[in-house]
Amino acid sequence: MPKVKTNSGAKKRFHLTGTGKIKRHHAFHSHILTKKTKKQKRNLQHAGLVDGTNTRQVRELLCMR
Repeated sequence: MPKVKTNSGAKKRFHLTGTGKIKRHHAFHSHILTKKTKKQKRNLQHAGLVDGTNTRQVRELLCMR
């Protein structure tokens, strides 16, 4: 039986915490920043957690069934 490969895009975008939750970065913080306020850009800097409804999908992409 062949090895199951991790999704290359997912392993670059998600990281595990010590308690097993999945960390993610906010979108909309890479370009077109001139029209966004300082507050908006500052709040996009912080990492967030993947929502509970999406954790199963992300875990399958990371081969963590």
